[in-house]
Amino acid sequence: MEKKKIINDPVYGFITIPEGLTYDIISHPFFQRLRRIKQMGLNDFVYPGALHTRFHHALGAMHLMSIALHNLRQKGTKISDEEFQSMLAAILLHDIGHGPFSHALESSLLSNGNHEQVSVIIMQYLNNSFHGKLDLAVEIFQNRYPRKFFHQLVSSQLDIDRLDYLQRDSFFTGVSEGTIGSDRIIKMLRIYDDQLVVEEKGIYSIENFLNARRLMYWQVYLHKTSVAAEKMMVLLIRRAQYLIRKGIEVSCTRELQLFLSKPVSVQHLSGDENLLTAYCQIDDYDIWAGVKQWQHHQDVVLSSISRMFLERNLFQIRLNFQPFEDIDLHLIQQEIGNQFKLTDIEDIEFLFSHGDVSNAAYISGDTGISILKNQGTLVDIAQASDLPNIASLRKIVKKYYLTWPKSVNL
Repeated sequence: MEKKKIINDPVYGFITIPEGLTYDIISHPFFQRLRRIKQMGLNDFVYPGALHTRFHHALGAMHLMSIALHNLRQKGTKISDEEFQSMLAAILLHDIGHGPFSHALESSLLSNGNHEQVSVIIMQYLNNSFHGKLDLAVEIFQNRYPRKFFHQLVSSQLDIDRLDYLQRDSFFTGVSEGTIGSDRIIKMLRIYDDQLVVEEKGIYSIENFLNARRLMYWQVYLHKTSVAAEKMMVLLIRRAQYLIRKGIEVSCTRELQLFLSKPVSVQHLSGDENLLTAYCQIDDYDIWAGVKQWQHHQDVVLSSISRMFLERNLFQIRLNFQPFEDIDLHLIQQEIGNQFKLTDIEDIEFLFSHGDVSNAAYISGDTGISILKNQGTLVDIAQASDLPNIASLRKIVKKYYLTWPKSVNL
């Protein structure tokens, strides 16, 4: 008789983990590292309850995937035991490539790549350790498996990843507007012509899902204070990199030192097992350990930003729908130089940040969400919905930000 482990999840209740490949993946040190990476990065500076981790999310997504596959089997979709197990592995490992604070430092510690590419490299490494048992999971994750709906369940505009993180993030932040009916959405899924579709009677659940996602992005994920904190963290890490590469001592863990002392690309991880192992040991704790030490550093930029984090004295931020003028940036540079007694423009630029953030709640087309009408035809949700705002969600909304220390008055 197959043995199973039971975990009590605050969102779904009891989650069952079967022994075998699934349990072996969860037990691996690379996966256990996800316990030490917060799901929402620095959002807990705004929503103090947002302390859940990538580990929580991965287990929750695995749970929902299991339910979805069982439901599809009941509707007549043939799914072999190997495909079932591989899908659980693929969704468990979909975020394994994330670095500290999830998305915040994605382009700071690594160049020329993103966490999805790192996830593939780690999956391939684990596949060797598990003697090829992840072959199919890697194929599905990279969308190379002929049965395309499997990849859609892992990565699409209506994937299991989104169903879990919206529900979970809403729960832990207390933002009730993000609540979605994931159970009903899963029950409304079916496979039609080898693609994932939603039965017509599930259209209102999809409308709610898209609206909830839009609200969560602007109210939570791209909350202006969260954006300010994230940009501060990027500046802090880049300042540490800058100093170390100039030969100035900056104390931090050995693994973090590797990624601060020289540029490292995703391709480097693929070709260097020791470097990959070092990356898979870096988590939020490495960064906070550095911040606590750097508050006493002789460099005024590094120590100032570190103290701001520890005291929650975050940068102020200004949002516009138009890019900021050069005169605004020049004025900020002058004031920062005066406040922190800095004359080198290169130093000053580590104390303010500007750019843009954007989000499109829904993208129609080949990758869109298809509604299966009762007559047997497929219609994009934007056309099927009788709510005019669903079609408008396809518009990419862009906002420009400018963020700088609160002590600098403009």
